[in-house]
Amino acid sequence: MKNQRIANNIDWICVIIFALLVLMGWFNIYSSSLSSIEGEKSIFDVTQIYGKQFLFILISIPLIFMIFSVEAKFFEKYAGPIFIGALLLLAGLFVFGKTVAGQRCWYGIGGFTVQPSEFAKSATALALAKYLSDVQVNLKDLRRQFQALMILGLPVMLILPQPDPGSALIYSVFMLVLFREGLPAWYIGTGFVAILLFVLALVFEPWFILLMALLVILFDYYRSRLASRNWVFSTLVLVLMSGYVFSVDFVFDNVFKQHHRDRFNILLGKEVDLKGVGYNTNQSEIAIGSGGLFGKGYLEGTQTKGGFVPEQHTDYIFTTVGEEWGFLGSVLVIALFVALILRLIYLAERQKTKFSRVYGYGVASILFIHFFVNIAMVLGIFPTIGVPLPFFSYGGSGLWGFTLLLFIFLKMDANKVNEW
Repeated sequence: MKNQRIANNIDWICVIIFALLVLMGWFNIYSSSLSSIEGEKSIFDVTQIYGKQFLFILISIPLIFMIFSVEAKFFEKYAGPIFIGALLLLAGLFVFGKTVAGQRCWYGIGGFTVQPSEFAKSATALALAKYLSDVQVNLKDLRRQFQALMILGLPVMLILPQPDPGSALIYSVFMLVLFREGLPAWYIGTGFVAILLFVLALVFEPWFILLMALLVILFDYYRSRLASRNWVFSTLVLVLMSGYVFSVDFVFDNVFKQHHRDRFNILLGKEVDLKGVGYNTNQSEIAIGSGGLFGKGYLEGTQTKGGFVPEQHTDYIFTTVGEEWGFLGSVLVIALFVALILRLIYLAERQKTKFSRVYGYGVASILFIHFFVNIAMVLGIFPTIGVPLPFFSYGGSGLWGFTLLLFIFLKMDANKVNEW
C-alpha cells in the first residue's frame, strides 16, 4: 500500500525528464568516446567509460528505491548529522584523498573514485532547509543571516583548498534560496555589482569606472529629487567601490593562478591562445558551430570522432549534442533542463512545509547553476571552471549526487498529502 501510494503521488513529469536526460547523456558519452580509428563498439563494454556509465546508471536505480523506502521525515530529522557527515568527508580528503590533475577531490575505492563534494550539495540543501524551517528564523535579522551564510561557507572553505573553484562556485546559488526566504535584496545586488565591477576593472582603467559610478549616483539624485538623500552613505559607497576597483589588478595578478588569469584573458579577448589555454573553448565552438540546424547525425561528428575537444565526455559533453544533433537537438536538451527546473519551482511552491519548500528551491537552484554555467562555458561566454552538465556528463559521483538531490525532493513531494 505504501509503495502504491508513492507511485500514485510521485511527480512523473520530473521522473520522465530525468530518465530522458540520463539516457541522452549516456548515448552522447558513447559517441564522444569513439574514435574514427577504433570504429563502433558495444555500448555495454564496461572496460570503456560508456560501459562504466551504464553501471553508474544501473546503480542509480536501487538508490532511487532506497530513497523512496525511507520516511520523508527522516531527511528533516537527520539533516544536521547528514551535513556534519558531508563536512567530515570533505575534510578527510586532505588526509586520505586521491590527487588527480592537481586536485585532491576524490577518494580512491578500488578502480573507481568518489567525489564527496557532489553529495555535499544535497547535505547543504538539507541543512539550510532545516535551519530556515525553524519558526524563529527571520532573515531580516543580521545574526540569522550570518548563521545561514555560515552553513553555506563551511563546505566552500573545505572545497576551495582542494582546489576545486568550480564546485565551490555552485554554493553561491543558495543565495537565491535565501532571497526567496526573506534575505534582503541588497545582498544579491551587491554580489552582482561586485562581479560586474571586477570584470570591468580588468577591461577599463579604474578612474574611468569610478567616473561612471559617480555619474550614476548624480543621475539617481537628480531623478529622485530627494533633498533628504543621505550623501554620507553615497560617499561611503563610492569610497568602498574605489578601494575595491583599485584592488582588482592586485588580486588578479597575485591571488589568481596563471591558468585562471589565462581563462579570463581569453574570455575578455585580451589574449588569443588557440593552441594553449584557449584550445578547449575554440574547439568546442567549432564543434557546436559545425552542427548547423539539424546536426551531422548521431556518431557522425567529425570533431567528436577526431577527438579534437578534450574532456568531451565530461565537462564538454554538450559539444557532442551541438555537432551531431545540431541546433534543434541542442534546443531540445536545453528545453528539457528548463522544463525540469521550472517544474521543480512549481512543486516547491506547492509544498505544505517550509522545510520541503526550501529544499525544493535548493534543488532547482543547484540544477540551474550547473546547467547555466556548463552551457555558457562550452559556448565560450564563461571561463572554463570544470562544472559538469547534470545527468549528462560522465561520472558516477555526479550522477548519484544529482539523483539523490532530485529524488529526495520528489520523495518529499510525494509525501506532502500526509503533511497537513
